Amino acid sequence: MSQTERIHQIVHLLESSRHPVPLRRFLDELEVSRATFKRDLGYLRDRLGAPIAWRRGDDGRPGGYVIDASPDARGRDFGIRGLWFNQSEIHALLTMHQLASRMQPGLLAEQSQALLTRITHMLGSADDDPEAVLSYIQIVHSATHRRPSAWFEVIARATVRRHRLAIRYFTRSRNRRGERTVSPQRLLHYRENWYLLAWCHTARDLRLFALDAIEDASRLCQTARRVSDARLQRAIGDGFGIFGGRAVRRARLRFTPEAARWIRDETWHPRQRQHWDGERLILEVPYAQSRELIMEILRHGSDVEVLAPAELRREVMQCLRAALAGYG
Repeated sequence: MSQTERIHQIVHLLESSRHPVPLRRFLDELEVSRATFKRDLGYLRDRLGAPIAWRRGDDGRPGGYVIDASPDARGRDFGIRGLWFNQSEIHALLTMHQLASRMQPGLLAEQSQALLTRITHMLGSADDDPEAVLSYIQIVHSATHRRPSAWFEVIARATVRRHRLAIRYFTRSRNRRGERTVSPQRLLHYRENWYLLAWCHTARDLRLFALDAIEDASRLCQTARRVSDARLQRAIGDGFGIFGGRAVRRARLRFTPEAARWIRDETWHPRQRQHWDGERLILEVPYAQSRELIMEILRHGSDVEVLAPAELRREVMQCLRAALAGYG
């Protein structure tokens, strides 16, 4: 029996027993020596913070180990739902680790460090160096990461504490700067970059702001305007990507047999549809605005053709012609 299996078994015995579990029962069921059990117990206590205590026997019952449920225990509802993790859980834990590691200092402070310590310990085993474990599994991000925002902490605090912000914003598409008063609603992390979804009091509507394009930010004393969760969800969008919004169109894309080997296993959108046209794969994707969808289409070059709608087909053709013209 591996150490991970023994740890599971120890926790299961403790959680399922109505009475203290004697040492002899652990040794018999785990088929280990007293020294091995003590090492496993030390791992649970020291590395995972399990509040396991020894309780003296009473009413003729022998003493044994229990999950300590006292008010000053570190974990009253302690439980382990898996000392090793599946693919999704590993990705979630490491993503939290990397996001917290790169977050600007001062926002989470010691709470962030406590989270990282806990994740590191959970990923390790008693015989491993916890810090080395994270080097064995790495998430490689392919999207472009823009420069960090100098105003991240100010914006994050205003968002959490429901305060309005005065910002100076550079709108790249119009090459224009402007002053805005906004009510922060959500901070979004997408493709390695941070965005603020906020109610713009100038436009009197929800707007999405890239944090790296915010050139100045100050928190105001006024309480932020609250927008309903339903409206925020529509703004974040069921369309394609961060430039979505409420999906009103559906793109039909046809991929070559070569590209289809990869595309058939990809999820571009939760409500996408796929079917085959002979050897070619047809992918249907809902979207609101075409900007990001076009970037994804162009990434596949001659392996994809836009079948519909006609306006999206024209936009992609214009992009391709402009690119070709640049090569003379």
